[in-house]
Amino acid sequence: MSASGPAFRAEYACSEACGFRTSLWEVIYRCPRCGSLLEVSHDLEALRAVPAAEWKRRFESRFGQARLPHASGVWGKHEWVCPELPAEDIVSLGEGRVPLKPLPRMAKALGLGSLDLKECGVSPTGSFKDWGMTVLVSAVKHLRTRGVPLRAVACASTGDTSAALSAYCAAAGIPSVVFLPKDKVSLAQLVQPIANGARVLSLDTDFDGCMKLVQQVTEDRGLYLANSMNSLRIEGQKVVAFELAQDLGWEVPDWVVIPGGNLGNASALGKGFQMLHAMGLISRLPRLAVAQAQRANPLVRSFRGGFSELEPMKAERTLASAIQIGNPVSFKRAVRMLRAFDGVVEDASESELANAAARADREGTFTCPHTGVALAAVEKLVAQKVIAPGASVAVVATAHGLKFADFKVGYHRGTLADVESLRANPPLELPAELGAVREALESLG
Repeated sequence: MSASGPAFRAEYACSEACGFRTSLWEVIYRCPRCGSLLEVSHDLEALRAVPAAEWKRRFESRFGQARLPHASGVWGKHEWVCPELPAEDIVSLGEGRVPLKPLPRMAKALGLGSLDLKECGVSPTGSFKDWGMTVLVSAVKHLRTRGVPLRAVACASTGDTSAALSAYCAAAGIPSVVFLPKDKVSLAQLVQPIANGARVLSLDTDFDGCMKLVQQVTEDRGLYLANSMNSLRIEGQKVVAFELAQDLGWEVPDWVVIPGGNLGNASALGKGFQMLHAMGLISRLPRLAVAQAQRANPLVRSFRGGFSELEPMKAERTLASAIQIGNPVSFKRAVRMLRAFDGVVEDASESELANAAARADREGTFTCPHTGVALAAVEKLVAQKVIAPGASVAVVATAHGLKFADFKVGYHRGTLADVESLRANPPLELPAELGAVREALESLG
């Protein structure tokens, strides 16, 4: 049975269960009845006609293939993502199938059974955004094939979304437009959409201001909205959960910890684990923890108030620039998942996130500041005994540290504002003399 065969179906459904449903090939982002975000709903009964053991076999056999589409970690699970999308409309850059990196020394120091990083930054544009963007841009290509007059795809971004959108649109030959907050993204993030030929609008506002504008602009139905309020993005990002379970032999860790900004990834991971459990591929669900920067922590504030209603805040400048968001559009979806997974929320100061990232780097990673937020949250949750001794923990590493080289250089030079660099490792400046070199090397193990 082919991935796009008639047995498998998916459609949009209102996330608040008001009963609204419509085709995935409609240009729509919110429920027209109640205004809630939509989600992609799969026909699980049709999928259950294939036994869990057979799904595992199929997914594992595809995982090692060298040619697209199955060489993609996302499209190797086509039936569970966007089953009616024709294979010829798939736009893939080989995303997914990223390493699960153990951090045994950090795990031992914290008293954990295991601590692993799912390194989603080892991907075509260097972040987890690729997982969702391959699905969204493939759908746009198919919509254009069907004659829907979409002239461009647009997004607001703190950096990584714009990089992913521009790359996938470039591969598909579709124009892209990105709204970036001026002077609030790294140079590496800014240059990616420029290099890919996107129309880059650098706006004198923050991400929340960009998000407001892009929603207004995409009321023009010829411009397609690519932010995570579009549930096609969530469909791709949920595959991180599938792959993590597959990495662990179809088991799940006790905890999965996720950096949170606009909060689409929190809802995506939860949806992925729920689907695995409903289909019988895993026997239990992990607990979820969402980590935010202390300077942009609206979800933390809601959690500490018993998941009170979101109070948008003015996000302050933080090293974790990609999650510098004060009014997350996926707040309700994230809260729903956290409640379903007995989840918690924690934040990290600038020093805490920078030192946690440096700690992980000492085990061979090159950790971005957002992953540093998640690792700092793990340290704090262990200290609070929320995460129990001996627990297994997986952290979703959202981007590659190479995108944030200035963060790394500043840390090791000791020049980052509000950061005490506890693990700084600056180069030793020495005269070019053998004696001085030998003396400097005497302390090596």
